[in-house]
Amino acid sequence: MTRISAPFLDDSGLHRVLTALTGAGHQALIVGGAVRNALLGQPVSDIDIATSSLPEQTVTLTEAAGLRAVPTGIEHGTITVVADGHGYEVTTFRRDVETDGRRAVVAFSDRIEEDAHRRDFTMNALYADASGEVIDPVGGLDDLAARRLRFVGEPRARITEDYLRILRFFRFHAWYGAKGAADPEALAACAELAAGLDGISHERIGAETRKLLAAPDPTEAVALMARAGVLGHILPGADTHDLPALIAAEATLGLPAEWPVRLALLGADNAAQALRLSRDETRLQDQIATALTLPLPAAAYRFGPHIARSAALIATARGTPPAPDWQQQIAHAADAQLPIAARHLMPELSGPAIGAALRQAETAFIDSGFSLSKQELLALALGQDRQRKSD
Repeated sequence: MTRISAPFLDDSGLHRVLTALTGAGHQALIVGGAVRNALLGQPVSDIDIATSSLPEQTVTLTEAAGLRAVPTGIEHGTITVVADGHGYEVTTFRRDVETDGRRAVVAFSDRIEEDAHRRDFTMNALYADASGEVIDPVGGLDDLAARRLRFVGEPRARITEDYLRILRFFRFHAWYGAKGAADPEALAACAELAAGLDGISHERIGAETRKLLAAPDPTEAVALMARAGVLGHILPGADTHDLPALIAAEATLGLPAEWPVRLALLGADNAAQALRLSRDETRLQDQIATALTLPLPAAAYRFGPHIARSAALIATARGTPPAPDWQQQIAHAADAQLPIAARHLMPELSGPAIGAALRQAETAFIDSGFSLSKQELLALALGQDRQRKSD
């Protein structure tokens, strides 16, 4: 018998939800990531519950127990039950009746085996009761112990139910799989069916890609994606060559792993569109790309220390590491402020001439290592204008 031991098993809210269902004779089990991560000793963020109770019964039983039930996905069997201020997704056991590669029509079931066989990977088809006792209908415990990512059943069948599972395979391999042990049958199916990703929304692809690139070391998973032809479908133009060096540089320079930096390194064509990046995420990608074309102090001055550090990481990975004092350069440049403003140039200058003079002064200020004084910059800005007038 295998049991999980995790702090969430002491959550009173969780037990209130489980008891409301089991007290009426239904099965109610913690499922998926919470069980998997508890077995691995890793943090648990969300707790999902699978039950033999039908959605309407779940609503009735949990509300009778004084809990709040929100039908967030009732057509697919999911009710969000709020207990002690925390939301738990409670989903009825189900089986797929019809799939089109993007979504499924489901039928509700009272059998855990049917529910387990519709899930993607064996390590995600693990269940646990309120005491922590694990139920393993499809052999997920052995696979998890070996860090072996394996589809439930035949890989091709699971993928054609939802082509996003191709990306989930690489994402879960990056987070939980053993290096050098990717399932050959799964890889072959991902390669064969990669074109199916073309029908998946950019938003869903973007969400999976963010999670993949946020893994501690996604190098092998991304390289496998490239070899299988998957990366080219979601990020045309991406180049994985320098990704191992970036991961090493993060460790050497003591900088955190950040998916936007890793994405910028890949240099894909129009990643913002391919992954449906937000406006802020797109701006970040553009700033990193521009920073890579500038001297490090100029990048820090124009975009701040975070962008400059990101550029330093990528430059290091590409074989051009910054000077030994690069962190001091960034700190000094990021704190620098141009001593003059538009008001200092009036009334001598007006209109577009003010902007041109300020840009010229700013360039000189950066080139001087931020040492030029206000008087020197004014003389430069106004002197150039006077020279133009005399000419």
